Amino acid sequence: IIEGHAENYDLDPALLAAVIYRESRFDPEAVSEAGAIGLMQLLPDTAKGIATYTGGSKFRVEDLRDPELNVRYGAFYLRRLLDKYGDVELALAAYHAGQGNVDDWLARGEGILFPETREYVEDVLRLREIYRDAHGLARARA
Repeated sequence: IIEGHAENYDLDPALLAAVIYRESRFDPEAVSEAGAIGLMQLLPDTAKGIATYTGGSKFRVEDLRDPELNVRYGAFYLRRLLDKYGDVELALAAYHAGQGNVDDWLARGEGILFPETREYVEDVLRLREIYRDAHGLARARA
């Protein structure tokens, strides 16, 4: 699922895996205090918007527990953020803290202001390297 959607949305599969791990520890039943659901911890309103934008018409909140659909929507959203900000760190900050916050920080000429968001970005980037190394080792042995 990760490699397929990474390819479909021109994402680094290690980055996608890192986001999933940091968001849900690969638990498709994960639900945050804010109401984000599934592997990539998508808010229902965000997912409904993605479903509508990509041609879906029968979105149901419980669909977010489906790993394939959740990763597809999350990969789509991450690709949009990367395209918008042109920077992995800013895209990850927006994934975590919201686009409005990142837009405000940029308008004020500031960096990532929330300590928990800075930690999130650092964690995802560190995890991405771990997944890259593990993936490279698996290929070398194959």
